[in-house]
Amino acid sequence: MKATSLLALGLTGALLSAPLQAVTEYDKKGDLRTQITQWINQALNGDAQAQRELAQRYYDGEGVEQDYAKAFELYSEAAAQGDAEAQFSVAYMYDMGEGVELDDLKAIEYYTLAAEQGNAAAQFNLALMYDEGEGVPVDDLAAIEWYLRAAEQGHADAQYNLALMYDEGEGVPVNDSKAAEYYLMAAQQGHADAQYNLALLYDLGEGVPLDDREAIRWYTAAAEQGDAAAQYNLAIMYDEGEGVPVDDRRAIGWYRKAAEQGHKDAQYNLALMYDEGEGTKVDDAEAINWYTFAAEQGHAKAQYNLALMYDEGEGTAEDNQAAIKWYTAAAEQGERNAQYNLAIMYDEGEGTPEDNAQAIRWYTAAASQGEASAMFNLAIMYMNGEGIRTNNAMAYMLFALSAGQGLEGAREARDVMADELSASQLKTAQRAAAEWTVGEALPSL
Repeated sequence: MKATSLLALGLTGALLSAPLQAVTEYDKKGDLRTQITQWINQALNGDAQAQRELAQRYYDGEGVEQDYAKAFELYSEAAAQGDAEAQFSVAYMYDMGEGVELDDLKAIEYYTLAAEQGNAAAQFNLALMYDEGEGVPVDDLAAIEWYLRAAEQGHADAQYNLALMYDEGEGVPVNDSKAAEYYLMAAQQGHADAQYNLALLYDLGEGVPLDDREAIRWYTAAAEQGDAAAQYNLAIMYDEGEGVPVDDRRAIGWYRKAAEQGHKDAQYNLALMYDEGEGTKVDDAEAINWYTFAAEQGHAKAQYNLALMYDEGEGTAEDNQAAIKWYTAAAEQGERNAQYNLAIMYDEGEGTPEDNAQAIRWYTAAASQGEASAMFNLAIMYMNGEGIRTNNAMAYMLFALSAGQGLEGAREARDVMADELSASQLKTAQRAAAEWTVGEALPSL
């Protein structure tokens, strides 16, 4: 049981920018109620800024009862006078269907008006609509143009999404250096996803020189913001001593944080630490707890290790039926050791009635992946005709394959079977053994 060292990619687009709660110079001039009265009078006289401020209060429900329809009406009046922030808010309300029927085309119209006046949030949301094909056909070039304009104004989500497009080659050739440049801009503003992706580039040496220390720096920044993938990768680095001395206690701490967020690889590795006593005393109960969480999310190795604990009664009462359940789950995902152990249980009738057909099925699956003991046991079944017709040529080939892996007793069994074959049969079986490669279906002789 060895800890995995997977690096999970985190390439996800940012969400729409939304209108911000208004905190303006008006707030310094007195009581909010007095301000609202003043804005109402100014708005009635066509003051665009007052219309927008009043709209924001109706949108937020600040000092007045929240009323999206009224907010939309007032934003629209200000937008008609060319107020960029109001144009953005009208676009957003069309985009979200707040106070007005959802209308992507109208959203694009107003985002464009605001974006052309330099409103960074509008530029970002407009880019997002072109990026995702909302109200318009997908247009990566238009998305890049507007992301770039917003990014140049310091919009962190735009910087991140622009980095993604260079990272993934959307609308532009893949350019890891450019991706790193924009991830860094966003990361320096505290963008957790950008921090994670930048760390990943340093970890893999893509677009930047491979630098474990920089990877740790940015994984840590993202991890401290609660990014589970960053917490997991940071734990891996402390676990394996990449860029830092091995520190099992820190590894456990970060594995736990990610595991508590449901990260199945972190749950598995945390279970391993308790199972093997790395950075903590051996604790079978904790190992079972975290293996179970990971197993229930479909983690094949966790399913296998959990089955093994039930099979051997480690940290729990021996439970062959639970062992079969989890061996089966892992075996169906191609976990070779689980396939072999499951075959043993069917072969010997442990926790289930003896079932030669199921034993043959799972010995065959494990043998196809190069499991020498599965080859040997399957050979015995062919030799004795257990659950299948006697086939000495198959038995010879399987004994030969397991002997090739140095399994004790396989060479002697192979030589015994050779005496049961004709010269022609022996030649055919030898050729089949010589030509077969791990991962292929076993030959039929």
